[in-house]
Amino acid sequence: MTIALILLAVVVLVALAIGLYIVNTQRSLVKLDENCKNALGQIQVQLNSRWDALLALAKTASQYAQHESETLIKVIQQRRGEDVNSAEAVNRQQGELNQVLGRLIAIGEAYPDLKANEMFAKTMDSVNSYEENVRMSRMVYNDTATKLNRAVRQWPSSFVASMLHFTEREYLKVDHEQKSQMPDLFGDN
Repeated sequence: MTIALILLAVVVLVALAIGLYIVNTQRSLVKLDENCKNALGQIQVQLNSRWDALLALAKTASQYAQHESETLIKVIQQRRGEDVNSAEAVNRQQGELNQVLGRLIAIGEAYPDLKANEMFAKTMDSVNSYEENVRMSRMVYNDTATKLNRAVRQWPSSFVASMLHFTEREYLKVDHEQKSQMPDLFGDN
């Protein structure tokens, strides 16, 4: 009888330990998942600010190159506010931002008076500042995604993650080729 009680107590303690581990792991996974979502939200805020700055640049450039600027203004207004709820969406929007910025810089290079315009220069500085904020937010997201992915892949938390349908997050990528092709508006050579 006492052996049966001891075995029952051991089974209950083991079941309790497993239950506590599952609850603790689930909470950790939820925290990491929410941190990834928060980081994507921060990136969206920064990207929207960058779109706003590009819109201001396009409006400033419209005095010099009206047709090209009107086209860019329409593109910017269509793209601004798009949801970035995945790494793929962030990467796509970042590419679109860089294309629009490249076109605006080309307009600035074609019109030296625009390039020298104080408002254009200040707005370009704010675009660069927002880009730095996006870069930092991307680093936070990738760091958080690494922690979540590690928890999803490592045993024994991988068992709990698969049981609760947590999956790995995609990392944000930097397009080095596109960045190296961006013209330098202010010629810091």
